Amino acid sequence: MDQTGLRRRIENYRPFGAQEERERQTMLSYMDRFSDLPERSNETAHFTASALILNERRDRTLLVYHNLYDSWSWTGGHADGETDLLAVALREAQEETGAEVRPISPEILSLDILPVWGHVKRGVYVASHLHLNLAFLLEADENAPLRVKPDENSGVRWFPLEDLTEVVREREMKPVYRKLISRAEAFSGGINR
Repeated sequence: MDQTGLRRRIENYRPFGAQEERERQTMLSYMDRFSDLPERSNETAHFTASALILNERRDRTLLVYHNLYDSWSWTGGHADGETDLLAVALREAQEETGAEVRPISPEILSLDILPVWGHVKRGVYVASHLHLNLAFLLEADENAPLRVKPDENSGVRWFPLEDLTEVVREREMKPVYRKLISRAEAFSGGINR
């Protein structure tokens, strides 16, 4: 599987602090060792893409209530063989919310290596592994109709951006979301608060 374009994007990414620089180096190291990182068949680690979705005024964010994590969260999913992770983020956002989304910027918003603990999905045990996640900043019309994707989420809702870390139950994700908000300000020319 050709990961050249994806590798170039990660190499050219400007890390937001020491955490991202270290995790960027780890992702590149994994790419040297594994040729199948865009496939979830790699049980050690695989690429995923997520999105912070903002409204046009940039003061609200669209979240889904994730069934597995029992928390409001960003949208996202597995690359499943795709190496254009912006396309993955767009696809997952539309599938999970029903919203028509578009990139605010085609650039990577954030790099994170996220641990996924062992769990049962659709009756099958999934062993603990790592998500090599690239996040993107998307935009959607706040007044457009929304829909849930029942096999993944049980709610889709707009929240004030400033409430993002308050509505998220996953403690380990709160720093990730705070970082996303900081990065989003640079990408979108400021956030209205």
